[in-house]
Amino acid sequence: MKVQCLNSSSLKTRDLIKKTFATLIHEKKQLEKITVTELVQRAQITRSTFYTHYDNLYQVAQEYQLQTIELLCNKELRLYSKSDVLDYFDNIFSCLKENENTYCLLLAADESLLFLNKLKEFASQKIYEALKNNYKTPYLDLAISFFMNGTLMEIIKYFRKESPYSLDELLENIKLFFTKIFH
Repeated sequence: MKVQCLNSSSLKTRDLIKKTFATLIHEKKQLEKITVTELVQRAQITRSTFYTHYDNLYQVAQEYQLQTIELLCNKELRLYSKSDVLDYFDNIFSCLKENENTYCLLLAADESLLFLNKLKEFASQKIYEALKNNYKTPYLDLAISFFMNGTLMEIIKYFRKESPYSLDELLENIKLFFTKIFH
């Protein structure tokens, strides 16, 4: 990050840049098709303002990814039981709801798959740590993989407007499936 002191003006500018970036990635579907010129024109800022905050567009995308991963996959957060995992799902879906418009834009793009794989790895590891001592099967990794792949596909469908379910309905059913699979 280039700007060291993030005052309220800097935070607003970074937010504007990220929102404009999310809109462009939704429209173009690929990061390579977006230019800094296009972003600054759309955001109605100068190139120097953009470069004061970011070195390039990849840094904007990376900040989005890191921000979300930090929020959803807090490394300090320890899960010790199925109950902890269910609470973890509540926290994830709360974050998704709070930032729903941004995720709709970002997850519509093709680049989102790499990001979602990182997210899946972090969440799968957290679930594994919570269940490894109480779930006696040699196929725990496989069960978590099936569960997480299905969960993420439903979330993608939701944010791409391809799901008939609300986030609340998805959360309710994901928790239900989790308790059935990992009884």
